[in-house]
Amino acid sequence: MPRSALLVIDMINPFDFPNGAQLARAATALAPSIARVKANMRSRGFPCIYVNDNFGKWQSDLAALLERARAGRGGAVVDALHPDDRDYFVIKPRHSAFYQTNLHFLLEELDVRRLVLTGLAAESCLLLTALDAHMRGFQVHAPSNCMAATTAARKAAALTVMRSADIETAPLRVA
Repeated sequence: MPRSALLVIDMINPFDFPNGAQLARAATALAPSIARVKANMRSRGFPCIYVNDNFGKWQSDLAALLERARAGRGGAVVDALHPDDRDYFVIKPRHSAFYQTNLHFLLEELDVRRLVLTGLAAESCLLLTALDAHMRGFQVHAPSNCMAATTAARKAAALTVMRSADIETAPLRVA
């Protein structure tokens, strides 16, 4: 079986944008499930990579983003999913985790061929990352119970597009 990695997309977040309060509630509800997936993957020796928008802060780093998220609506999410020194962190300038980032090179260095995508938002960042990963030849699993969207309809539409591209979306058991 190919080596896997977990991507946690845009969960370290201040949620200080339009629809931010709604997405913060969804992220807070989702965080414990992603934390359980992370613990399971970590126990099997797989890396965890946090990928986050820089929110226009080009001098940002993980510590600054954690502080900003804690000060905003993302405190509960940070508490549930706080990265540790074994995790990797990639800042992205746009929706896809691959666009203008070092993610592909990092995955090659880690000998990863299968990605488990979790986080926000299903209709934008997760969808575009899933499609970019698939296009680059990665096996992709974007579990439907480990992502949130701004609306249920948008999540359903994103899942439809992913499935049409043969991206696995089956829920993960997170108990």
